[in-house]
Amino acid sequence: MTGLPRIGVEEEFHVVDLETRCSAPQVDALLERLDGPEFVPELQRSAVETNSPVCTGLDELREHLRRLRARLEGAAEPLGLGVVAAGTVPLADLCSDAISAGARYEKMQHEYQLLVREQHICGDQVHVEVPDRDVAVQVVRRVAPYLPILLAISASSPYWRGNDSGYASFRSMVWSRWPTAGPPASVETAADYDAMVADLIASGTISDPGMVYFDIRPSAHLPTVELRVCDACPHVDDVVFVAGLFRALVTKARVDLDAGLPLPGYRNELVRAASWRAARSGLEGDLVDLIGPALVSPPLLVGQLMGQLRPQLEEHGDWEQVLELSQAALARGSSAAQQRRAFGRRGELTDVVDALLAHTQGRAPRHEPAATVPATPDLLVGYHGGDPENAAVDEAVSGGGTVLPQYGWMFRALDRLGARGMVAAESALHTEQRARGVTFRVGDGEDDRLFPLDLVPRIVTAEDWAGLSAGLVQRVRALEAFLRDVYGERAIVADGVVPARVVDDAPARNPAGERLAPDAVRIAVAGIDLVRHRADRWLVLEDNLRVPSGIGYALMSRRLIRSVMPDLEPPTGVVGLERVPGQLRAALLSAVADDGEVAVLSAGPADSAFFEHRLLAERMGVPLVTPADLRVTADGVQVADSGGRLSALYRRIDEEVLRDAVDADGRTLGPGLADAAAAGTVALLNALGNGVADDKLVYAYVAQMIRYYLGEKVLLDNVPTYPCVDPERCAEVLDRLDQLVLKPVDGFGGRGIVIGPQASRAELAELADAVRADPARWVAQDPVMLSTHPTFSGRRLERRAVDLRAFVLQSRTADGAAVEVPPAALTRVAPAGSMIVNSSQGGGAKDTWVLR
Repeated sequence: MTGLPRIGVEEEFHVVDLETRCSAPQVDALLERLDGPEFVPELQRSAVETNSPVCTGLDELREHLRRLRARLEGAAEPLGLGVVAAGTVPLADLCSDAISAGARYEKMQHEYQLLVREQHICGDQVHVEVPDRDVAVQVVRRVAPYLPILLAISASSPYWRGNDSGYASFRSMVWSRWPTAGPPASVETAADYDAMVADLIASGTISDPGMVYFDIRPSAHLPTVELRVCDACPHVDDVVFVAGLFRALVTKARVDLDAGLPLPGYRNELVRAASWRAARSGLEGDLVDLIGPALVSPPLLVGQLMGQLRPQLEEHGDWEQVLELSQAALARGSSAAQQRRAFGRRGELTDVVDALLAHTQGRAPRHEPAATVPATPDLLVGYHGGDPENAAVDEAVSGGGTVLPQYGWMFRALDRLGARGMVAAESALHTEQRARGVTFRVGDGEDDRLFPLDLVPRIVTAEDWAGLSAGLVQRVRALEAFLRDVYGERAIVADGVVPARVVDDAPARNPAGERLAPDAVRIAVAGIDLVRHRADRWLVLEDNLRVPSGIGYALMSRRLIRSVMPDLEPPTGVVGLERVPGQLRAALLSAVADDGEVAVLSAGPADSAFFEHRLLAERMGVPLVTPADLRVTADGVQVADSGGRLSALYRRIDEEVLRDAVDADGRTLGPGLADAAAAGTVALLNALGNGVADDKLVYAYVAQMIRYYLGEKVLLDNVPTYPCVDPERCAEVLDRLDQLVLKPVDGFGGRGIVIGPQASRAELAELADAVRADPARWVAQDPVMLSTHPTFSGRRLERRAVDLRAFVLQSRTADGAAVEVPPAALTRVAPAGSMIVNSSQGGGAKDTWVLR
C-alpha cells in the first residue's frame, strides 16, 4: 500500500428558526444565498448538506469544516435562521410534508410514507480513498465490527418529538427503519455487491443504488469507502476525531487484506446489538466488546482501538492529534449528555437548541438563569413527615420542604418522571444489575443479593470535594507514618503521644508488619468513612486500611444510574470516573521497583465482594487470582498455570483467611506470602498488619498523629471519642451510657454497636457489665446526627441517613509518596429509621456525583 489515503466529509445540518428554535423548512431560501457544489438540499426542506473538498490531513479537513459552517451561519442569520449539527433537533414538526423538490424525493415520499415524514435526522458521512471497488468491498467487511464505537463517539440525538428518548442517538433508531439500514452485506467482490444492489432495485425495495443505507458501504459514485453510521456532531473536533479513526481503520483493513489475514470473526446480529447499545449509551454507559462478547466501559474500548490503530495513525501523522481528540471527547462526554445538561438548567428545550447553535460554530453557549422547581414537588409530599425535632441536616431539601438550589435541576428531572417513571427506572435498574451480576453476600450460606442502589444520586460540590480531599490526603499521610513508626522505632509511643497499650493490645497487630522494608508502601488504598454533621462540617467516622471495599461498586453505580436515567445530567457536569482504574493500577505498581505485573488477590466467589474484585481486575486489565492459583518460590510469587511472576498483589482477602489459605501445591500460602513481602519480591497491598492503625481505639489518636508526624493543623476532625482503656474516660462513659454510642474496638460492618439514646435499660445494664469486664475492648462517641438524603421508597422520596466512603490512593515516588483522592466515592444509605449504613445491616448505596 502506498500514499496517504485522502478523506472527505459530508455534514448534514438542521435549519432552525432563531425565534422559535423549531426546525424550519426554509432550505430553499438558504441555498439561494449559497453557491457551488459544497451546499446541497436534503430529503427534508429543513436540512442542508455540506461537502468538504478532498483533504490529505486532518488539520486541512478541520479548517474546511469550520469554513463551511461559518458560511452556512452567515447565509442563515439574515433570514432569521440558524444551523444545528446534531442527529436530531429537539423541536421539530414531524408531520410536515415539506420535502425537497425532485422526482427522486417525491417517489420516496410515495413509497415510504410516514418514514419519510419522520426523517428529521442528520448524520455525518466520511469518505476514505481506496484503489478500487473490489478493495472497497473487502475493507467494508473488515471495518464493520468497529463502527459501534464511532456511533457512540458521535451520539448527539437524545431528544425526539420534544421528549427525551432515553437514547444517546435516537437518530440511529429512526434510521434503522429503512429496509437497507444496518451492518453491510457479506459479499466478496464489487460485482457481487452490484448484483445485490440490482436485486434490491428489482425487488422494488429501493429505487436506486444511493438508497443502500448500510452503516458502511462502497461509495455509489466515488472510489471511496463511506462511513454512514454517525450522528451529525456539534463539535467539529468530534468529526475530525471520527474521520481520523475511520481512515486508520480503512488503512489497517487494507494492510490486513494485503497480508492475507482472515476476516475478523463476528456475527451481524451481534454487530447490530453493539450498535443498539452504542445508540442507547453513547459515551456515558457500557459498550459491547465483540470479543467475548462483554460489556465494557467506553474509555477502555476506545483505548483498545487507539492501541490497535497506533501504527496506522503514526503512518498518517495523526497519532498525537487523534490521541488528544480521544482524551478530550471522553472527558467532555457525548453531545447527548451535554444536551441533557443544558436542558437540566431550566427544563427548557430552547436552551438545548441554543447550546447546539453555539457548539456548531465553536462558541460557548450562554446560560440563562436556572429555573425554580415547585416548592414541594409531588415526590416530596410528606418528606419531613411530622419530625420537627429531627436535628439532622438534609442535603437536598430545606426544613420547609423547598429543594435547595444545587439540587434544583435534579428535582425538575425527577418531577417530570414522577413516581411511575421512577418505579419503571428502578425495575430497569434491577434488570441491569442481574444482567451484570452486581451482587453481594451478607454471610456464609446466604444467596447473593442485588447490590441495593438508590436512584437519586448524591451531590458533592467542587468546593466541598476540594476541602475533603485535602483533609483525606493529610490523614492518610499521618496514618502511613504511624504504621512505619509502630512497626519500627515506636517514637510516638516513646514520646507518650499514644499509650503503649493502645498499640501492643491492638487486635489486628501482626508481626509481619515489622518485617517490611522501611520505605515499603503500606496503605495503597484507604477507605475513609465520613459523615456530614452540619451543612458546613464533615467528620471522619472511621478509617479502613485493610481491605476496604466499595470502589468497584462506586464505578458500577455510575454506569447503572446513567444507563437507566440518562436525562439526569447536572448542568455543570460531573467529574468522570474513567481515569480511576488507571489511577488504582498505577498506585499498586508504584510499590515495586521493576515493571512486573499486578493481580487482584481474592478468596473467590465465596467472598461477599467477589463481584467487585472481578470488576476491578477487568477495569485495570490485570489478572484476578485466588490462593489456589499461586505458588511462592525463591524468586517471588508465580501464577501456577502460566509461570508468570507477579510483582504486586492487590489484597482483597482478610489476613485470617489468607493465613490459612492453600496454594496451588496444597501448602499453606500465608507464611510464604509474608516471607516474599518481607524479602521485597512481592508487594502485598494493602500490607499485612495495617489493622493496627484502623481500629476504633487507635482512631481516637489520629489527630495527635497528624500534629506529631506532620506538624500540621488537623483539617478533618474526628467524631469526639472516649477510649475506655483510659480509666478516667471509662468512668465518664459509664456515667453517660444513655447519651453515647458504644463501639467494640474490633467491630466491623456495624456489628456490636449500641446507640445509648435508643437502647433499653436492660441493654444499657448489659453493656455496662461488658465495658467494666474489658474496658480496652470499647470506645464511646458522642452521637452524631448523620445528614439525610432523598431516597426512593417505591412510592415517594423519603429521608434516609447517609455517610460517605471516600477512597485515598497512595503511590511510591522517587521523592517519597504521592497521595490522591479519586472521585469514586460511595454514599452509603441506612434503612428507614436507622443510622447504620452497612449493607450487611440492611443499608444501601447511592451514586455520588462530584460536580465539576
